[in-house]
Amino acid sequence: MLKIVEYEEKYLEDVRDLLTELEEYIVAIDKDNLDRVHPLYHEKMALVDLEDVNKNNGRCYLAIDENKVLGLIMGTIPPFGEYDYLDYKCPKRGVITELVVIKEVRSKGIGDSLIKKMEEYFKDKGCEYVLVDVFAYNDIAINFYHKEGYHARMHTNIKKL
Repeated sequence: MLKIVEYEEKYLEDVRDLLTELEEYIVAIDKDNLDRVHPLYHEKMALVDLEDVNKNNGRCYLAIDENKVLGLIMGTIPPFGEYDYLDYKCPKRGVITELVVIKEVRSKGIGDSLIKKMEEYFKDKGCEYVLVDVFAYNDIAINFYHKEGYHARMHTNIKKL
């Protein structure tokens, strides 16, 4: 039976594996060939992300079934900068920083369960909005977030010189 639990240190290697799987997927679909999996990615990225979660009032939740970690979501509630108020209303918002489900069990509702848990946390903390950046070439993720009620607000454009 699937359960969603908050991150504990005993899951660090699972988090590393999931984030590496996500980055390898991003590298595979990167039409610009700018992403890579650095030799230290597996060791260090989870620690960087978890530190960001801890510093910004965030959470990391894991989807577990029969003692196997199947996915994770990380989110933060970062503060606004000193000048953000000059051109933005600055409603309190949560930011989904990572969401990944292992390939073998995608499209089985696990991502949906994880996102609902994070949205519940953000709502409990008084957030009015949730933001998430999605890699432009990740059509699967874009469609998933649209299905969850998310829409694009900004686009980043790139041009090789």
